[in-house]
Amino acid sequence: MTPHATALTGQALYEHAKTLIPGGTQLLSKRPEMFLPDQWPSYYTRAKGIECWDLTGAHYYDFATNGIGAPVLGFADPDVDAAVIDAIRNGSMCTLNSPEEVELAELLIELHPWAEMARFARGGGEAMAVAIRIARAATARDVVLFCGYHGWQDWYLAANIGEEKALDGHLLRGLEPAGVPRGLRGSAIPFPYNDLPALEALLSQHAGKVAAVVMEPTRMAGPVEGYLEGVRAAATRAGASLIFDEVTSGFRLNTGGAHQLFGVEPDIATFAKALGNGYPISAVIGRRSVMEAAQRSFISSTMWTERVGPTAALAMIRKHRRLEVPKALIATGTAVQQGWHSAAAAVGLDIDVYGMAPLSHIGFKGEHAMALSTLFIQGMLDRGYLTSLAFYPSFAHQPEHVAGYLAAVCEVFQGMSDAVRSGDVMALLRGPVKHSGFQRLA
Repeated sequence: MTPHATALTGQALYEHAKTLIPGGTQLLSKRPEMFLPDQWPSYYTRAKGIECWDLTGAHYYDFATNGIGAPVLGFADPDVDAAVIDAIRNGSMCTLNSPEEVELAELLIELHPWAEMARFARGGGEAMAVAIRIARAATARDVVLFCGYHGWQDWYLAANIGEEKALDGHLLRGLEPAGVPRGLRGSAIPFPYNDLPALEALLSQHAGKVAAVVMEPTRMAGPVEGYLEGVRAAATRAGASLIFDEVTSGFRLNTGGAHQLFGVEPDIATFAKALGNGYPISAVIGRRSVMEAAQRSFISSTMWTERVGPTAALAMIRKHRRLEVPKALIATGTAVQQGWHSAAAAVGLDIDVYGMAPLSHIGFKGEHAMALSTLFIQGMLDRGYLTSLAFYPSFAHQPEHVAGYLAAVCEVFQGMSDAVRSGDVMALLRGPVKHSGFQRLA
């Protein structure tokens, strides 16, 4: 007889979950093995601001990915939640349509004057699949050239059919195209960021066949001078739609798409994550000439019509713009990056710090890099902080929170540095080394 889920906590519940849910969770980025195998709290009962409580009642400050970057205002933001509660009280679903989706379309187009139409889904991967479908319908072509990570769907994983490492340089390693039709081979082809000649060569090689050029305008690094302008021009010459994936970058550096900061306009842009501050909503916005192709393809889903998602997005965007949230995200991320550098320099620890401030990343160098990463997460968890190799700040992260976090980082870095010098890194771990990419679970 299997134990009832409510009687279990933490790792015990996760082990039980793996017997019921393939992979244990719905999202690779939330697997405990990606943080601290055998020790991660795994489940929460309550979250507010930057704080959360696990199933045992233990309290943590979230200085990890902050809900994978979705609650950009903070967990359970009172203004967004109040709007959602009203929507629920008034009925979240009906045979008629929600007027909020029209209002949200108007607001997103107001924020992005180049765009003229919008469609909505409920997840980032869905939004990207819709965008690709629209681009293929608009161009009557099949091939997609892409840069970066864009979700789990067939169109993207097709890049690894017959090319096992095609996606290794695009965020996640080891993604097998199991279940993806072999006939999609050659339909999705990666290109490197900030390498315009490489993209131009692919466009030439596949002349007349490319439906879309897909990329994140920025993520780990910004574009070199003239790069995005060159991509825009190359896509136009090739007759391909330019799609900017803003699922992660959107609403971090400004109220809207990060591409606006670079002055380059795509044909389509997609948004999710921060758009609903944790409530499911994603958007595909674009030029009328491209978006109207959606009418020639079947793109439709019942739950894309519910009311909560658009309501949450409207409340999030209005507060985001009113309070100039990106300024706070940049300031917090910058303070943490500088704190990592200072703490590491003080104890002679060799680290890498990279990524734009609202999507900050840290890496440890040397023979035991992954073990050091695991030791870092373990030490911070002991001090009441959920930590990973990425820090996605929210508006709820205040200077006093950052000060407390960095004080704990200094303590942990000192212990890590001592362990490197004494050769005790592996001995200090209380469990296995963390995973670094897609790995099958036992």
